[in-house]
Amino acid sequence: MTEETATLYAVARGVATLTLNRPNNMNALSAELLDSLGENIERAGADPEVRMMVLTNEGGTFCAGADLKSANQRVPRYSLVQVLDMIQQSPKPVVARIAGHCMGGGVGLAAACDLSIAGDDVKLGFTEVRIGVAPAIISVVCLPKLRHADAMELFLSGEKITATRAAEIGLINYAVPAYLLDSRLAELIDKLVRGGPNALAACKQLVVRVPHMDRKAAFEWTAELSMGLFRAPEAADGIAAFRNRSPAPWVPADA
Repeated sequence: MTEETATLYAVARGVATLTLNRPNNMNALSAELLDSLGENIERAGADPEVRMMVLTNEGGTFCAGADLKSANQRVPRYSLVQVLDMIQQSPKPVVARIAGHCMGGGVGLAAACDLSIAGDDVKLGFTEVRIGVAPAIISVVCLPKLRHADAMELFLSGEKITATRAAEIGLINYAVPAYLLDSRLAELIDKLVRGGPNALAACKQLVVRVPHMDRKAAFEWTAELSMGLFRAPEAADGIAAFRNRSPAPWVPADA
């Protein structure tokens, strides 16, 4: 019997669901899992039928972080740096459905996603300091979401926090009762698929780039971006649909 792939891939209604599928290893970031995840992110990105991605998990752990159990691991084709960058640079929105505990590099995966929702029974933590290392790579995607005081406390203490607190400090977007996880996810998906594909990609660029630009450069770049968007066929279709009080052509029929 062939073992199932390290990440499962399924597409429905324009949403590609990527499921971390090594529950017996707490979905730790092995070379196998990183490669499978990287391949499926690329696959979803290249599929014109895919409007957005959902990253989720099998088992009781979303991702335990680095794989500390496997000896003599090979070097993955897709490093953690590449996977985090692929998520953030993807023009398609990526939503984390966190249905299990999330530690170390797993927090980085969640933070790299554009939106994230977790069951309120989930715990998250930067536990690296407890084994003598630091959350170095994932700090690049986590620190922009955290206040200085919260980041310093969590990084130095290695304490695990509830999903509710993680939402309060901005590390994730929502913490909901576990039984509401899928219904709240469906609500988020319904909102996102109503946006134009090029407009969604532009919004991701704005959030990532503008805070790091000086004021003059930001105005110049955003003015050029705005002009290009208004001149594009997508805007013409969207404006026409608005005037006709009808759904835009990119909105799924059952949305």
